[in-house]
Amino acid sequence: MFLSKIEALINRFSEMLGKVTAVLFILLLFNVFIDVIMRYLFNDVSIGMQEMEWHLYAAVFMLGIPYTLYKEGHVRVDIVYDGLSVRKQAWIDILGTLFLLIPFCLLVINYGVGFTMEAYELGEGSGDPGGLPYRWIIKSVIPFSFLAIFISGIGLLLKSIIILQNDNAAIVKERKSGTNTL
Repeated sequence: MFLSKIEALINRFSEMLGKVTAVLFILLLFNVFIDVIMRYLFNDVSIGMQEMEWHLYAAVFMLGIPYTLYKEGHVRVDIVYDGLSVRKQAWIDILGTLFLLIPFCLLVINYGVGFTMEAYELGEGSGDPGGLPYRWIIKSVIPFSFLAIFISGIGLLLKSIIILQNDNAAIVKERKSGTNTL
């Protein structure tokens, strides 16, 4: 029960990131629309608008990953995975989360924070005239998004553990009753 509550809390966090990503995507669409109108109707090119497109696209992509993980839209070998039992799928998710996802997230968070801090300390901005200042803001999306992926990964891990616990509870109940329901 406790694990289910934590998983639900993590799932709400992932849902919230999905909504934030949707809003950022709409802002990206407006940005591109305005940039195209300015360029082709008024012959006015804005480096800042173009850079904002890249920044918004990066944020949509990076912040959309935790939501995708929560919704199980992430890439895996589905042709093999889908043919397995729920129990085997849970074990694959547990092992993949523990040995691949979590270590990679921790590695990127560790280096991403330093990467962001260096940009902040240097006052890094765009190298182009009229470009966006404060490059550290977009660079901070990297460690934040991997922290969010880490959190969503914990949600996937808990979901898999709950599946195994429920499966084991059904087996124990079956053995006690003497029936074969599985």
